[in-house]
Amino acid sequence: MLLIPSALTVTFGLMLARRRQGWVFFSAFLVLFTGFLAWAYAAEQSGNPLLAKVGAEQTLSATQPGGNMEGKEMRFGIAGTALFVTTTTAATTGSVNAMHDSLMPMGGFVPLAQMMLNCVFGGDGAGFINLIQYAILTVFLAGMMIGRTPEFLGKKIEAREIKLVMLPILAHSASILGFTALAVLWPATDASLANHGAHGFTEVLYAYTSGTANNGSAFAGFNANTPFFNTTIGLAMLVGRYFTLLPLLAVAGSLAAKKTVADGPGTFPTATPLFMGLLIFVVLIVGGLTFLPVLALGPIVEHLQMLAGQLQR
Repeated sequence: MLLIPSALTVTFGLMLARRRQGWVFFSAFLVLFTGFLAWAYAAEQSGNPLLAKVGAEQTLSATQPGGNMEGKEMRFGIAGTALFVTTTTAATTGSVNAMHDSLMPMGGFVPLAQMMLNCVFGGDGAGFINLIQYAILTVFLAGMMIGRTPEFLGKKIEAREIKLVMLPILAHSASILGFTALAVLWPATDASLANHGAHGFTEVLYAYTSGTANNGSAFAGFNANTPFFNTTIGLAMLVGRYFTLLPLLAVAGSLAAKKTVADGPGTFPTATPLFMGLLIFVVLIVGGLTFLPVLALGPIVEHLQMLAGQLQR
């Protein structure tokens, strides 16, 4: 599942005779993936400082020696688990080798953030097409800064393409945030939670993020097998799959109908490390502005409560 999305960047470069452009996209994938992997490993290796305070571990360290092994298999350990957690939510496989519900707060942040961005390798084609939408958005922003009509792969990017690109970005975020808000207000949701407070909110958020991103993994303490959750998560899957794909197919048709424009002195090159950096920046900024508030209510506040010595109940 990780090999196919990776190979699609090479396929893209070969089909368009722009191999360098394909490697730029692969590098953007790899930089995002490596950053999230390091984040997940550091979070799990740091362990839970509350265990030392209650005397569960006799150590001079303020955290668990050996890291957080709750919900993990000894044969995989912290490194193998962090790698699998990052990979399964980057490539949207849905398979797990540990209980994501038992991850440290910022360890659980990583799979959530990757599925929210939905362009860190991604599923078979889904992640790459989402990265393309951010690439079009990036050249639009860059073109506006240099005062020139933006171009991508020799095609002019105009108002129609930008409007179509924004539709899947809005549909993806509206599905996750809208259904999560509805579930939080639904009276029967409390009975499905294994935990309350910030962690309980993260369980609900994870369910709709996983459904919208067509991942399939879950915070296993959460019971989604109810008529309400079966229906709403199913709707989230439909929105995440089709309301993001169809507008981008329309973008492809629009660009295909346009004449190819020769590169000029004012053309912003897209097969360079500079563009790769701008692309990653746009992905993180758009994703951060969209999802950081809801993440602050879940894993971030849970992490802060843990550091303050407050237990989840």
